[in-house]
Amino acid sequence: MKKRYLALLLIFLTANAFGQSNFYRLSLGGGAGGTVPFADISKPSLSVGFVGNLDYYFTPFITAGLEVQKGTLKAGPDDYDRAFSNSYLAFNANVKVRAGEFTDFYYSDFLNYTKGFYLGTGLGMIKNTVDNVKQQLKTGYFFKLADDKPNFLVPINVGIDFYFPDGWGDIRYTLNINYQANLTFGEGLDGYDDRKGPRKDLGSAPDIYNFLSVGFKYSFGPKGLSSKTIR
Repeated sequence: MKKRYLALLLIFLTANAFGQSNFYRLSLGGGAGGTVPFADISKPSLSVGFVGNLDYYFTPFITAGLEVQKGTLKAGPDDYDRAFSNSYLAFNANVKVRAGEFTDFYYSDFLNYTKGFYLGTGLGMIKNTVDNVKQQLKTGYFFKLADDKPNFLVPINVGIDFYFPDGWGDIRYTLNINYQANLTFGEGLDGYDDRKGPRKDLGSAPDIYNFLSVGFKYSFGPKGLSSKTIR
């Protein structure tokens, strides 16, 4: 009878351990990609941006993070001869939730490959340094320029993480592909602010910029325990 109880206990402990895995609580990463503005100026150009991230993992698939971006935004000249170049610096705090939090991916290759797919949002600020602004129309009309105060922004993130284990089987390295749309509050992104002028129809659109990046993250720090086996 004792042998039977011992065998059942070993089976229980083995099954419980099989359904659990450790994960690192912190990750630090960086990346680069392309930026495109969608503001009051048409004919946007593709420019370069860089990003750095520090994330805290509540679970292997839910994170809260801090992000810093440095890049360039360009557009124009448009039909009114307006153009700008913006060397921006942006910060945001964000939350991301990945598919693996809700799926049973261990027995499905498709769910396993897509467990790192995520959606996220947050709140941040952007400091704009705009130059090469053409203020005067061909007709002689002068556009009012925006001030250089920082603007709030809301980032919307869609992306996927691909996980790679270290020699101990713990997830240590992550390849990240992220698409981010940033809705800014204010007119500093393109440098034009003619909302109260006679041509306010040319300055009323919300300023948005998109950033598609590829990055790499390194996980470290204290470990947590997940009820899911991550492979």
